[in-house]
Amino acid sequence: MAKKRPQTKATRPQPGDSEIPVVGAREPCPCGSGRRYKACHGRAAAHAATELVHRPFEGLPGEGDWVALRELVPAATVELTLKDGLPEGVPSVTLATVLPMAWPALRRDDGSVLLGLQNDTASGDISRDLADILQRALVAEPGTPVQGRRAPAGGPRLQDLLDPEGAFEPVVHEGFEFWVPDAENATPDVAASLERANAAAIPTVKLTGVDSAYWCETPEKNHLRWVMPYPEEQLLDALARLHAAGTSNLGEGTRLVGSFRAHGLTVPVWDLPSGVGAADVEKPAAEFAERLTTALASTAPLTADERRARGGLTNRQVTLS
Repeated sequence: MAKKRPQTKATRPQPGDSEIPVVGAREPCPCGSGRRYKACHGRAAAHAATELVHRPFEGLPGEGDWVALRELVPAATVELTLKDGLPEGVPSVTLATVLPMAWPALRRDDGSVLLGLQNDTASGDISRDLADILQRALVAEPGTPVQGRRAPAGGPRLQDLLDPEGAFEPVVHEGFEFWVPDAENATPDVAASLERANAAAIPTVKLTGVDSAYWCETPEKNHLRWVMPYPEEQLLDALARLHAAGTSNLGEGTRLVGSFRAHGLTVPVWDLPSGVGAADVEKPAAEFAERLTTALASTAPLTADERRARGGLTNRQVTLS
């Protein structure tokens, strides 16, 4: 007796992952599979939300400055260059440290886009979340903010949207007047918001002689915070060599006090006397960079003094992200 051929059902066209809305975990998946959301498209979404990308800005021009603007600098902007050019009706795309009301992005009345960097993100990949916000801002109605959301799994990252050869040149501002085209004629509510934000901003200056180094002023003392692109273990060894040799400072009264760890990069921090301004540390920083290059090239085992210095630096390391 001949075997019956198994019957096949026509496959129903399925929407792409990016088109599946988020629903409750126990609700039917909107894709029409008949399964609960948590067992269908919710599984990939949950994985994307928890997967942590150690260096989200790796591969972008100015990775150290991306980290600094995300974690250290209160008020700054950068003109971004898109890989495929600006869409029609979008005269410019500008990255900003923070936007009014903590908006993730804003499409201005003239069609230009402001993308906020210092916002909570829904997944473990800041780059993917920001790319999703940027794409939605490019097509938003002029004069409207763009809200955050969980980026679709498998969506593009900033590395896919931005020109890898484009310049990344942060402009540090004293305040947040860049929020509005005409700050002097702002409404009372906007003026009050600007005043509050400006009062909370720590004076910050980007050094010009070395990459990704930022001077800031606080009431008791000033600081230099320098985002460095080197592997963490190699950098800590090099800093320990200089510290043990008494050559880790940036001049009289300055002191290397520890480091931050942020988005896969290490950020050494120096205490500076209150009278030492950004211009005063330009030359010492450039000279330190030369000493650091030599120390990074050393492969000799650390001495006892250098190991103690390294332990002290490690104990004073703080993880920001």
